Amino acid sequence: MQPKKQISSPQLDMFRNRLESILNHRHELYRLSGLIDWGVFECEFGKLYSEEGRPGVPIRLLVGLTYLSHAFNTSDEETVRRWVENPYHQYFCGEGYFRHELPIDPSSLSRWRKRIGEQGSELILKLTVQAGLASGAVAPASLERVIVDTTVQEKAIAFPTDSRLYNRSRERLVRLAAAWGIRLRQSYSRLGCQALLKVGRYLHARQRRRAGREIKRLKTYLGRVYRDIVRKIEDQQALRPMFLPELALAERLLTQQRQDKNKLYSLHAPEVECIGKGKAHKKYEFGVKVSVATTNRDNFVVGMLAEPGNPYDGHTLARAIEQVERITGRPVERSFVDRGYRGHKIQEPRVLISGRRRGMTPQMKKELKRRSAVEPVIGHMKTDGKLGRNYLLGELGDKINALLCGAGHNIRLILKKLREKLLLLFVELLLALWCYSDGQKKSDGLSALAK
Repeated sequence: MQPKKQISSPQLDMFRNRLESILNHRHELYRLSGLIDWGVFECEFGKLYSEEGRPGVPIRLLVGLTYLSHAFNTSDEETVRRWVENPYHQYFCGEGYFRHELPIDPSSLSRWRKRIGEQGSELILKLTVQAGLASGAVAPASLERVIVDTTVQEKAIAFPTDSRLYNRSRERLVRLAAAWGIRLRQSYSRLGCQALLKVGRYLHARQRRRAGREIKRLKTYLGRVYRDIVRKIEDQQALRPMFLPELALAERLLTQQRQDKNKLYSLHAPEVECIGKGKAHKKYEFGVKVSVATTNRDNFVVGMLAEPGNPYDGHTLARAIEQVERITGRPVERSFVDRGYRGHKIQEPRVLISGRRRGMTPQMKKELKRRSAVEPVIGHMKTDGKLGRNYLLGELGDKINALLCGAGHNIRLILKKLREKLLLLFVELLLALWCYSDGQKKSDGLSALAK
């Protein structure tokens, strides 16, 4: 059913004070709540609900919790717990009075992210750009010049090894067979654990030949269990849909070779890719490539796009610029990229590659020097946000998490801008009072401040 609408009533509660009357109106979260157009979310996300059934959770509450989760890098459980303790969080999410109970179950945020999908997450990012324009955190002219770069959004998986993958796949097949009453010839539960333990010991002692023999034994155990299940469900058509996903993963493990592409690195996240970005401290990263677009002047995120399949950087530029224009509503006049984007084959808008010398005006040279400013932005999204490790499921989870990480970074920039404005106002007031104490006029104090 359609969610409840949070309508503030002019009638007061006799025994409770409204949050507006007890909060500091200069607080950055209080001021940010007035900069976001919450009605857009009500109109767009309200279409995703049916007209019948139990009333849904207010949309502003869900959007506000999403903003808070990615702005302060907290899990769904931690976000909901902080919401109960912090009155500013409650006011930001549309509450009129302070509440002492949990607003929703944390699992509701997972289901809601699946409901809004990639387009809804892009709308959440788009509204942060509009709030940035209203707060002064980003200038309108900055939206026409962007920096585009790629990074790796790592998935929440363990470092993949052949021995662990073989043993884990065998355990999953054995557990699934026991759940559906399939009696196996042998489960290899004891032998598999012993072989896995020996692999770790042999590799620690640098006895690679012995470790290779135990890895081959683990692969043999997996192949025997796999073929045993295939034989026993061959005549049971009803059980095939239950075993088909796990059998397909086991078959990929058994058939993949060292030099193959699209290898399987995780059983619970088969979409994970191995990406090498040339880092000295981390040769390979396991996740998905993400294209990041920021403004050249204000470091404001105006585009986040997950690119499955590990495409060449130059082939992602057209889609990144298209997304930026869709989010900002302005054409991109110049885009600044590194040398990994050579061969992009884009004529307009003009693309300036790092290291270019010909046909450069002084203004272009000055803007191109800021191309590397996107690197600390990516670093902040990985340390202060959730871009460093993605816990959402599947390729859709990769796309949603990337977009929401950009929204969280923008929210942090807006809050910082609002705090700076408040501090500047306080300094101006102190200087004006200091000038009055010396017997000067107020105009003299303000003119001295301007100088």
